[in-house]
Amino acid sequence: MKHTTPETASRSGGAQTVAPSSQRSKVKSTATALLVLATVLAGALGPMQAAVNGQLGKTIGDGHAAALISFGTGLVLMFVIVFARPVTRREALAIPRLIKGRTIPWWNFLAGLCGAVIVLSEGVTVGVLGVATFQISLISGLVISGVICDRLGVTASVKQPLTFFRLAGAVLAIVATVIVISPNFSAPHTIALAIMPFVGGLLAGWQPAGNAAVADATGSMLVSIGWNFLVGFTALGIAYAIRAMTSGVDFQLPGSWWMYLGGPLGLLSIALMALLVRGLGLLLLGLASTAGQLVGSLLIDWAIPSLGHTIYAATIIGTVIALIAAVIGMIPSGKSPETTADTAVAAAVGGGEAGEVSPR
Repeated sequence: MKHTTPETASRSGGAQTVAPSSQRSKVKSTATALLVLATVLAGALGPMQAAVNGQLGKTIGDGHAAALISFGTGLVLMFVIVFARPVTRREALAIPRLIKGRTIPWWNFLAGLCGAVIVLSEGVTVGVLGVATFQISLISGLVISGVICDRLGVTASVKQPLTFFRLAGAVLAIVATVIVISPNFSAPHTIALAIMPFVGGLLAGWQPAGNAAVADATGSMLVSIGWNFLVGFTALGIAYAIRAMTSGVDFQLPGSWWMYLGGPLGLLSIALMALLVRGLGLLLLGLASTAGQLVGSLLIDWAIPSLGHTIYAATIIGTVIALIAAVIGMIPSGKSPETTADTAVAAAVGGGEAGEVSPR
């Protein structure tokens, strides 16, 4: 008969408690890895949307009309989603009253204008620049915008100091943009086009704050996203109407069904980010989605030669530097406020209807 000493029992009991704990740790690590992979794939939806809108603009010969179509498809889809439920329908119809009552500062309701600029730049520039160059310019603008807006306290209740890491991230973002457009230094027109998404990224820095404020006032992030599409579509529509009256336009709808997927792809990206942020947190979500955007951009330009976009060594180097800039730009300071899931969803909208997550 085998006798068990107290020491042996203690070791045995310890093994029984340690093993399940170790197993839970492995399960958690595996789950986190799978969520990161899913976020990388979700981030790749941004370049896919940019490619769709870029080809749409190239096909119909009007980037402005392409942006209008992209926003229009997203708006129709959001209209169905919001007005299908009595609760969100009431919240959406209450927005005019909220604006009139000045429940929140009026500029929050115009945050969708930033998304309009980004989607417009997709339709105008991607056909010439390529998806990779567009995404690098956009993300670089977002990194710099994030540093500035955090310092001014635009998107949070606590102002973030201009630390060495944040400044380094902003400088690297500028370096990445310069490197990626360097093969086109002899073509001033191309450089001017690359500046457009960069400016769009700069403007998008304050958009998450506006979308989050509208979500808080209405009680629904879905309503906020729908309003975001409505404002962007209205602004683009007014500008297009002015063009039609002053210089004339030749509006035409594309014949290929997949060219109408720009808006739905953006909505799908936003929805996935809203789900994934609960398991990853905003930092990992931002890093993984940025990686997906950058790597996905390169793969799209490489895998679809018919787009006609050359991948230079400078493009790959710029991609790596832009990713490093995003990582550095997202290093939190000691006074970072807590970020809720709703704020993270607003950040997803903040990258425009491409579904970007503002990297900060």
